[in-house]
Amino acid sequence: MLELLLDNKDGNVWDISDLITDISYKTARRGKPSSLSFTLIKSLDTDLSYKNGDIVRLRYNDQNVFYGYIFTIDGGKDEDIKITCYDQIRYLLNADTYVFANKKASEIISQIANDFGLAMGQIEDTEYLIPAMVEDGQKLLDIIDKALALTLINSNGNFVFYDDFGSLALKNIDNLILPFYIGDGSLMHNYKSKSSVDSDTYNRIKLYKDNKKTGKREIYITQDSANISKWGLLQLYQSVDENMNEAQINQLADQLLQLKNRENRSLKLDCIGDIRARAGFYIPVIIEEYGINQPFLIDACNHKISDGEHTMTLDLKVI
Repeated sequence: MLELLLDNKDGNVWDISDLITDISYKTARRGKPSSLSFTLIKSLDTDLSYKNGDIVRLRYNDQNVFYGYIFTIDGGKDEDIKITCYDQIRYLLNADTYVFANKKASEIISQIANDFGLAMGQIEDTEYLIPAMVEDGQKLLDIIDKALALTLINSNGNFVFYDDFGSLALKNIDNLILPFYIGDGSLMHNYKSKSSVDSDTYNRIKLYKDNKKTGKREIYITQDSANISKWGLLQLYQSVDENMNEAQINQLADQLLQLKNRENRSLKLDCIGDIRARAGFYIPVIIEEYGINQPFLIDACNHKISDGEHTMTLDLKVI
C-alpha cells in the first residue's frame, strides 16, 4: 500500500516504509513547492544513513505521489527523527533577473528550468505571447506565476504548474478533473463554506496609459453598474503597456472585468483521503444543503497518513 524509498545518491536505496509514521503530504496551486514530512523511527540498522539532499520517493496505493529532496532533519539523542522534503519547485525559490520580450509562459518556464538544471516533463503550449516582462532580482517561481497570470488575463488560458513525480509539468486546468466526487455520501466528514468580495473582487476596471507623444495620461474604464449597486464601488486601477492600442486596452479591460467581477466562493472540506487529490486539479463536489453540484478547483491539499488512517483537507475555490 505504502512505499517510501530513500536514495543516498551513492548507489544505496533504502526502503524505509516500515520505519515511518505521521506522514503529511501538502500541495498548493501557486507559490509553494509540494512538501512531504514524516517521522522516522530510529533503526537498529546502523548502515541506514540520511542527509540533506537525499532523494525521497513516495508511492501509495499504486500511485506515484512524491519525488523530492530532504531539506530538514530534526531530532535528538532519544527522539525519533522528523524529516521534511520538497519537490524540485523548491529550487525555483531562488532569485534572479530576467528580461523577456514576446515570450509565451511555457517558453519562460522552459528557459528558467534549463538555466537551473531542472527536469522537465509535459509543458503544454500556453500560446499567448507576453509583450514584455522585466524581472529584476525576483523569485523564479514568482516570475513563472506572473507569466501564467498574464496568460490567464489576456487569453483566458488557465494553467497549473507543478512537479509531477520528479518532472516539471504545465497543464491546462480545464483538462484536469478527478474521476470521483466528494460530498454527500462520499468521503466528506465536514465542510465550511465562504463567499466574499473582500479580496480580488472588482466591479470597475480603470486602466491607464501615459502617452509620451501628447504628454497626457489616457484613461479607459469599464464597469458593472448592477454589482456596484450591490457591493459598492470596487475599483482595479493599473497601467497597461504603452504599445497597446485603444482596441487592445478595451479588450483587456473587458477580460479583467469578466475575471474579477464576481464573488469569491470557497469551500474547506475534511475528508477520507484519496491520494489522487492534489492542488491544481478540479474535483466534483455535491453538497445538497448549499445547492452545490459542480467541480471546484483544489487550491491547497493536505494529506495525512497515521496509524493506518488516511485523511485529507481540501481548500477549494470556484474559478
